[in-house]
Amino acid sequence: MGLIALGACMFTTLGLLPEFGTRVDPTRIAAQIVTGVGFLGAGSILRQGGDVHGLTTAASIWVAASLGMAVGYGYYAIAVFTAFLVIVMLVAIRPLEQRFFRNRSRRFTDPPPPDPEL
Repeated sequence: MGLIALGACMFTTLGLLPEFGTRVDPTRIAAQIVTGVGFLGAGSILRQGGDVHGLTTAASIWVAASLGMAVGYGYYAIAVFTAFLVIVMLVAIRPLEQRFFRNRSRRFTDPPPPDPEL
């Protein structure tokens, strides 16, 4: 994730350099970063039967790129605040998933767990 953020930051910062003059539009660079990261995120999503895996990874890739773009444009406070929110969200959601989706890892074809009373 760090490499994605660093790459997005580098592309964004290079688009703002005055040496390029008006030939480079920073919004077009941002659009290309979003497109490229979309392909990376789509590649991390896997579908196995009725289950879909990798959505959190894809969202994390997307956020890492947006953090890199925010730093590249010089919005450090927004990047730090967003990184804090993402970390809190990822840490807080894990216990909720474990509580409400206990049998999530069990496939439909697996036999049901044995009855402990038998």
